[in-house]
Amino acid sequence: MHLRLISWFFIILNFMEYIGSQNASRGRRQRRMHPNVSQGCQGGCATCSDYNGCLSCKPRLFFVLERIGMKQIGVCLSSCPSGYYGTRYPDINKCTKCKADCDTCFNKNFCTKCKSGFYLHLGKCLGNCPEGLEANNHTMECVSIVHCEASEWSAWSPCTKKGKTCGFKRGTETRVREITQHPSAKGNLCPPTSETRKCTVQRKKCQKGERGKKGRERKRKKLNKEENKDAVPDNKGLEPSRETPEQRENKQQQKKRKVQDKQQKSVSVSTVH
Repeated sequence: MHLRLISWFFIILNFMEYIGSQNASRGRRQRRMHPNVSQGCQGGCATCSDYNGCLSCKPRLFFVLERIGMKQIGVCLSSCPSGYYGTRYPDINKCTKCKADCDTCFNKNFCTKCKSGFYLHLGKCLGNCPEGLEANNHTMECVSIVHCEASEWSAWSPCTKKGKTCGFKRGTETRVREITQHPSAKGNLCPPTSETRKCTVQRKKCQKGERGKKGRERKRKKLNKEENKDAVPDNKGLEPSRETPEQRENKQQQKKRKVQDKQQKSVSVSTVH
């Protein structure tokens, strides 16, 4: 019994020496791999190195390598920077760089914004848009081609001629429509928005104030002609328009004499008979 206890004591002692040697060798390897490892790091780092920056991050933070000159420094961030996408693993949350033609991305296969010179379509960056789509240089995306759309025609306008609805037999009438959707760069052009055709109506006389330009000209010429006729007096058998009172009295006396002479002649004629 005593010998058995002694043998168990040596077995336990050898086992403890083995465990101690393993821990010592693991510590030496860690010191060789990560010199100057510190547990009191700042900026979200769980462990860090003076040379390499963060080696691991605190929970929920993303680990990303930033290049400074020829060396890379580990950084812990709450979200990945532009041009990277985040992936969460059981032991680490890591930021991975997007594809070369992608400015921002959701994951390695789905881009959300392309770099200059590329157009976004279904999560991919393309140099040229597929058939049936066109490039939008404002949003840098491939979008559907938009064709022009117009409303229905309005009713025909009244038949007119030079802005008037009277004083003619043949004129023109017009109808219009509005553009409801303007086209995109490759869309179909818009149709005409107005249409005119000839029309015939029963001639009717214009009321006062409705005469057209020609009617007003004819009226003006007629008035001018009448004014000129009144301004130039006909002097045949007429005395000057300006008379003195004596001349007017003499004229009246002459008229009276003529009347008396006519009366005397008519009386003499009746006596002879």
